[in-house]
Amino acid sequence: MSASKFKIGVLVSGGGTNLQAIMDAVKNGDIPNTEISFVISNNANAYALTRAENAGIPARCISPKNFTSRLDFENALTEAVVSYNVDLVVAAGFLVIIPKAMIRAYKDRIINIHPSLIPSFCGTGYYGLKVHEAVLARGVKVTGATVHFVDEGTDTGPIIFQKAVEVLQDDTPKSLQLRVMEQAEWVILPKAIEYISRGLVSVDPETRTVKIKQ
Repeated sequence: MSASKFKIGVLVSGGGTNLQAIMDAVKNGDIPNTEISFVISNNANAYALTRAENAGIPARCISPKNFTSRLDFENALTEAVVSYNVDLVVAAGFLVIIPKAMIRAYKDRIINIHPSLIPSFCGTGYYGLKVHEAVLARGVKVTGATVHFVDEGTDTGPIIFQKAVEVLQDDTPKSLQLRVMEQAEWVILPKAIEYISRGLVSVDPETRTVKIKQ
């Protein structure tokens, strides 16, 4: 393997706490020999863009509001991502369905973090606080987060890592969201990037399950 750095791009919609976890892990060497080539948000007001700019990372907004059709937006987003020629695309709290053209161009090279233990509380309509509201409404005792590859379904791609988090008696959706972030998301997302960057993660072409070398 050459000494060139492993390049990643990050897609975000909001505050960018998962982006911050990735940036910190790159900076402190937990994700070695890796650089963040770009941050793109669909939301011009996303604080994640400010985090990226402050760290000297190229950051831009590509919003569906600025295009006459969804297809035009998807094409612009895909073209922008492909132009950076990264090794891995990370959806870190990205509340937009990844365009099929991008999924095809980056087959098994796009990962997503989801704030539940897939296959529970996932799929259409389950995002952000809605996930944690549903967890509390169902009364489950354990939740968590999942990092998975993105395929053409919603939260259906091969699972890379999961981490469980206990649900407490007096949890609110916000307190649970924060604990899932701190104890699971910010742990397993950088870990997944590190493992992929080192060539330790593969997807079995027949079973579509992840194999991890130790």
